Amino acid sequence: MDLAVRCQNLVKVYDTGGQKVTALNGINLEIAAGELMMLVGPSGCGKTTLISVIAGILDQDDGNCEVFGENLLNMRSRDKLNFRAHNIGFVFQAFNLLPSLNAAENVSVPLIINGMKRVEAERKAITLLEHVGLGERWKSLPSQLSGGQQQRVAIARSLVHNPRLIVCDEPTSALDHETGRNVMALLKDVAMHKDRTLVIVTHDARIFDFADRIAEMDDGHIMKVKGAR
Repeated sequence: MDLAVRCQNLVKVYDTGGQKVTALNGINLEIAAGELMMLVGPSGCGKTTLISVIAGILDQDDGNCEVFGENLLNMRSRDKLNFRAHNIGFVFQAFNLLPSLNAAENVSVPLIINGMKRVEAERKAITLLEHVGLGERWKSLPSQLSGGQQQRVAIARSLVHNPRLIVCDEPTSALDHETGRNVMALLKDVAMHKDRTLVIVTHDARIFDFADRIAEMDDGHIMKVKGAR
């Protein structure tokens, strides 16, 4: 079995005004390549911190986290940025679309960061927007799109550079039931057919059936993992 992610005794502590809060307290978790893993649990249990460490946005304070066999903590800043740019896509809860850029320009940002020429990057972005049902809206600004449409733009942006790992923070939290399930079906269809790995933080029990496995978290711990790998 090929592993996309291996976390061993992972610890992350925040210092909030002199008070230390342990967000991750000895996390052990393995995620297989090609798997859709969901992280669930109450607010403040460490879910977003965990995916931020996995994605290389945060550094852990102790323990080990390997992504496709690479330890991001041991990388130089430039090497880490390069690794993330080529291997990891992140769908943020707040979408994080740039308001002054249209849909195609937003989606093309990872490609331009990776050195692709703007015209080619936007052409590839438009093709992917067509795949997610927004081909006719590629010129629209985020303010001209619904919440569900903005989420699809954010998903397209996370996929456009063909990352092997896609990390999503509450991708359906602001969506109605039908739109939320459509977004999950889109993620599974567009991402999984290329054997990509998805790690999704969610409170939304309506989408649990899309997961291969579900890891339940509480107070910085993995309490149990449900489902067969």
